[in-house]
Amino acid sequence: MTQPIIPTRIPDEARQRLTTLFIAKHALGDGSLHPEDGNHAIYHHEVRTILEGLGIGLEVANSYDALFARPEGVDFVFPLLNRGGFLNSEMMLPLLCTRLGLPYVGASPILRGLSDDKHLSKLEAQARGVPTAPWAIFRRGAPVDVGIVPPAARWVIKPNASSASWGVQDACDAAGLEAAIASVHADGHDAIVEPFLVGSDVEVPVITIGGKPTILPMLQFLQADPAHLRTYYEKRDLVDRANKYSLVAYDRPEMVARIAAMTETLFGIFAPFDYGRFEFRVDDETGRIDFLEVNLNCNLWSEKVFGRAAILAGITQEELIETILAESMKRQGLFA
Repeated sequence: MTQPIIPTRIPDEARQRLTTLFIAKHALGDGSLHPEDGNHAIYHHEVRTILEGLGIGLEVANSYDALFARPEGVDFVFPLLNRGGFLNSEMMLPLLCTRLGLPYVGASPILRGLSDDKHLSKLEAQARGVPTAPWAIFRRGAPVDVGIVPPAARWVIKPNASSASWGVQDACDAAGLEAAIASVHADGHDAIVEPFLVGSDVEVPVITIGGKPTILPMLQFLQADPAHLRTYYEKRDLVDRANKYSLVAYDRPEMVARIAAMTETLFGIFAPFDYGRFEFRVDDETGRIDFLEVNLNCNLWSEKVFGRAAILAGITQEELIETILAESMKRQGLFA
């Protein structure tokens, strides 16, 4: 994991022959911060700019209807329209590509669904002996009995398929739990409830190198206040988060080795997935590690986990994006 990564290149022949369709909500934007999606708009613009710089054949779109019929001249799809404004939207582009027989970056629709459902991902981890904190799932429309939640002084409640901590809340009693679950259900989502865990999140970015999942350097969100609950607005740079937390390299060898072993155990559940981020809650004081969730086709922005990890691995942001594309194209037979 500490060895420099050798990036994978798209061969010149394939660069000239193949056309990639890049689809993201803000793919046609100017790179400005968006009032609702925040830095996601900057991220999408950055990826488009990098793809243009790679000299590949490129088409760009910002909506699902680009794949309602097979787009003429497109050989490959890079789908980043993950938050489409409806439940389980992360599966839509992989499904549309599958329907059209178009190869694309990322896991299959069923695996995207498995990873986006935090409850199911935790069941998979638990079944393989990966430590996972207790939780309870409350499906929308089913009876709600907060008596089934694991004992705790404080709970975290969030949509079961949310990203970037959208809709996250906390509660300290039954009334608070019921209100938070009802709020998530009212927004059209299932709710998952977990005890609040002391510690910090360790992020494990994984990409494919030479056809195999490869762990990039891990990073840790260090919180100034261990009791602080990071919000969607902080993650998207829509509010001031100065001095609340920092993203730093995680360099505790024993803990890194344990987390790496757990992550490798999870590879087989989701492979092939091209790239993804595995998240663990870590208490460095006690040595406790709990699997939280996995995010496939996650944020690749240079200012987030993958971008920072790429630098630590000795590759540029451009090399990171090209490697992900090249490995996925090669896996799916677009070049030898």
